[in-house]
Amino acid sequence: MKRTTITLLLFLALLCTLLSGCREDPGACSAKPVIYLYPEEETEISVHLDYDGKLTCTYPAYDNGWTVTAQPNGVLTGADGQTYNYLYWEGFSYTAYDFSQGFCIPGSDTAAFLEDVLEQLGLTRREANEFIVYWLPRMEENPYNLIAFQSQAYTEHAQLTITPEPDSFLRVFMAWMPLDAPQEIPTQSLPSFDRTGFAVVEWGGAEISSPSNNKIISS
Repeated sequence: MKRTTITLLLFLALLCTLLSGCREDPGACSAKPVIYLYPEEETEISVHLDYDGKLTCTYPAYDNGWTVTAQPNGVLTGADGQTYNYLYWEGFSYTAYDFSQGFCIPGSDTAAFLEDVLEQLGLTRREANEFIVYWLPRMEENPYNLIAFQSQAYTEHAQLTITPEPDSFLRVFMAWMPLDAPQEIPTQSLPSFDRTGFAVVEWGGAEISSPSNNKIISS
């Protein structure tokens, strides 16, 4: 009887692990991408997301796309008159992120690192601040963080169609994993961004719990 009870408890524990979803398998998450729209004048803008995973949360609600009226300062107004600072989505997928280049940063240095690199990538101070206050609590207490900013490994799996077409379009997506010890990685070269005309900016990220949860692309 005792052995049967122990076996049942082990089975239930395994079942809970399997059903616990995105939070217990962060390698399968695209966490908090947000999209800012900055037209040169008040403009009605439609945004369509072609995502090869499952959307788990959107705000405002995504109904086969978003259509909003955007102001040059980035304030968005929906059809119901509600205003938003950005379009938000979160999804669940098994994208293979690229860690062939990147950065290994002590947790205590994460804030300073992100301030520098996000400015280099082209985020405004406000955009960078919103990025940092979301991710920093998850990163600064780790001994180290392995960080790689994604390009095609992300954008090919989450394609955006925006009408009218923007003049400049920046997508910043950070894949990262916590480490107990430093790891050598070739330093990633990061592009700059020329923010001109109707500009669209997106930032997001995914936490990978371990290399086994992500098919790391290597050169």
